[in-house]
Amino acid sequence: MKTFQKVLLSTAVASLAVVGCKQDKPEEKVPGIVLENMDTTVKPTEDFYNFVNGTWQKNTEIPDDRSSWGSFAELRKKTDADVLAILDEAIKEGNFPKVKDAQGNEIDSDQQKAVYYFESIMDTVSRNQQGTDPLKPYLAKIDEIKSKADVETYITNVAPYGGGPFYGFGVYNDLKDSKVNAGYMGAGGLGLSRDYYVDEDEDTKEKLKKYEAFVAKMFVEFGDTEEVAAKNAALVVDFEKSLATPRMTKEERRDARKMYNPMTVAELQELSPAINWEAHLKGIGVNDIDKVIVTDVNYFKELSNIFNNRSVEEMKTLLRWGAINGASGLLSTNLEKASWEFYSKTLRGAKEQRPRKERALASVNGSVGEALGQLYVEKMFPPEAKKKAEEMIANVRLGFEKRIGGLTWMGDSTKQKALEKLNKLTVKIAYPDKWKDYSELQVKGVKDGGSYFDNAMNVTKWNYYKNMEKLGKPVDRTEWGMSPQTVNAYFNPVNNEIVFPAAILQPPFYNYKADEAVNYGGIGAVIGHEISHSFDDSGSRFDGDGNLNNWWTPEDAEKFAAEGKALIKQYDDLVAIDDVHVNGTFTLGENIGDLGGVNAAYEGLQIFYSKNGKPEKIDGYTPEQRFFMSWATVWRIKSRPEALKNQIKTDPHAPGMFRAYVPLKNVDAFYEAFDIKEGDKMYLKPEERVKIW
Repeated sequence: MKTFQKVLLSTAVASLAVVGCKQDKPEEKVPGIVLENMDTTVKPTEDFYNFVNGTWQKNTEIPDDRSSWGSFAELRKKTDADVLAILDEAIKEGNFPKVKDAQGNEIDSDQQKAVYYFESIMDTVSRNQQGTDPLKPYLAKIDEIKSKADVETYITNVAPYGGGPFYGFGVYNDLKDSKVNAGYMGAGGLGLSRDYYVDEDEDTKEKLKKYEAFVAKMFVEFGDTEEVAAKNAALVVDFEKSLATPRMTKEERRDARKMYNPMTVAELQELSPAINWEAHLKGIGVNDIDKVIVTDVNYFKELSNIFNNRSVEEMKTLLRWGAINGASGLLSTNLEKASWEFYSKTLRGAKEQRPRKERALASVNGSVGEALGQLYVEKMFPPEAKKKAEEMIANVRLGFEKRIGGLTWMGDSTKQKALEKLNKLTVKIAYPDKWKDYSELQVKGVKDGGSYFDNAMNVTKWNYYKNMEKLGKPVDRTEWGMSPQTVNAYFNPVNNEIVFPAAILQPPFYNYKADEAVNYGGIGAVIGHEISHSFDDSGSRFDGDGNLNNWWTPEDAEKFAAEGKALIKQYDDLVAIDDVHVNGTFTLGENIGDLGGVNAAYEGLQIFYSKNGKPEKIDGYTPEQRFFMSWATVWRIKSRPEALKNQIKTDPHAPGMFRAYVPLKNVDAFYEAFDIKEGDKMYLKPEERVKIW
């Protein structure tokens, strides 16, 4: 979850097949439960995950270029192949239309820019010839720094190119007046997440040592002797640790109330007096601002002390490292690989880099994604799929409404507010109604001297100024936070919206021709998950208009918190690997999303059956059984040990093998579907089952 921005769900859904017969045609397969992936020697009442996924688990090897593998990764691989085929065809045909800017000048289309960007990434010959040269002008600016005032000027000047490790300004919905964009001051980025600097377990200490070695290696690449590089790397780690320690914990950051601290510039100056905040704001083009929302008060208080106590040379070393680390993936292939070796191989256990085309595509998706998305939806997303998805969402929404109405722990007053919020929820499906306009973005083709580094810097600068233009203006709620070809979904609390890109609504993840039980157990429960985020421990602090506003009675808030604590304990008790437990507090929002999502989707399926009739068994399994089996297929996964440890430390989602069955142990219908009784391993006493939504 990005700081106070969007609650995102990384999902993995089923690749499934059911046999269907037509009278005059040969037998054909349509998506359903893949029986070959099951292990029917395992009883569903004892080990539901392996009952559904056991044979897949035994036979599947994690590809060398992945740190984990499961349904979600399989779908992403397939989607990338589809998009690359579309991109290759577009490059081959090369008949992009020319468009005109506001002054009537002929310019390249957005789709042509996406192609230019992709080709500049793939041009490894030029990248290797350039080596470290593209970054040298930025490093020269750091070398010119003589005073702490110069440090502040440098931070201001490089703000459009990604800022630095100390602080940064951004524009986003005002959390208490979500119709308007406000300015936020937040902490800068570091080389690792906070926990790697503050945790004291042996594995974390070892990872931090390896990070220091990586920093030293990169300094050598940029001209330091090994002795100087080692000294500088030790300084960087110590400096970053001092910046990481006063920051809020990952658990605290889940509470938006703690991140909403509006101040005048004078009050910010008093909080953190070592930095000239008025000069910085004016330098980045912010004038006469009434308030700045500070996201971490304790950090900015301590930042002033750090600025006073660190020397200019120490600051220059940290700034130099920030520039090198941020640019390494954009330069020569040896620098790109060195970065991969630490962040993917050391931290997550990958054995090989992914194919360059896939890596290039990921960069295009993250920079000019909607330009490429227009080509994708034209080829891959039929209108029938969107229509049926809309019907499913409507039923799941009705299912959630029914769940709210039946809650025994919530009073009528809060129920009414919850229903009001549910009715105001916006749903976005497949692709934007209004595409992003990249006409002002400069992306040069390789033939015109364009390079990956320059194009990436232009994209960063373009995004920065687009964001800054929003300050003080009404929020455009038609904007999307993901491209259509992204296999993901999200809930945005300040817009009170759930968003499902086209790629997550594709076979085999979802098939509009498939068995409804399988679809509702897969994408239907993902839909329910996103709706539930509006009512999890974080999203529930926002009202139906997206404002940070308490709509709970004190009694109901207390009961909600008690249910949350019970769910926290269920996950805290899970051992992911060795002696590493799942963090129930950190993952609470996603766990509430899973539990609410399954319940709402199950109710939605029953609503569908009440309108259309219920089918018989398929392959010996009832519709209800297929629903829960589909959910468990969604979360099948194999992870390398390092990836699993990193996930526990940094990811607010519980590991997939737990998501496959732990929520179900709290659902009464699961017990009925598989005749689970006391004494079975899947059994929880009724009084221990958590009933939130």
